[in-house]
Amino acid sequence: MNWTEDEYIEYRRKSKNVFEPVKTAKKPKYNNKRVKVDGILFDSQKEADFYGELKLSLRAGIIKGFCRQPEFGLLEGFGDRRPITYKADFIVFNLNGTVEIIDTKGMDTEIFKIKLKQFKDKYPGLVLKIVK
Repeated sequence: MNWTEDEYIEYRRKSKNVFEPVKTAKKPKYNNKRVKVDGILFDSQKEADFYGELKLSLRAGIIKGFCRQPEFGLLEGFGDRRPITYKADFIVFNLNGTVEIIDTKGMDTEIFKIKLKQFKDKYPGLVLKIVK
């Protein structure tokens, strides 16, 4: 039986297999491959894998909970300028009451380095963990 790529993706979508590749119209800027897991579209396989680890940690009772893509204000907007925000990949709530901000990175961009400095200045009490 010969399938087209679309037929195969549809078959995987209907099956119990969780991971499925996502076709994109143009080549991603950093050669990442977008992946859909549990109906959620992730920007990279690394981010999707970490999501799987967090789900297992939650099920095992290692963490209290987690959320995807928490957004933090870095600079307020004024006039016609939009505010500058930083959107991490995950926020993890540990059993001991601490919170970790997680960002999965294949490479550090200049914009990320600037936003990281702004984040650390504005939120000195939060732990930002970068997973490479």
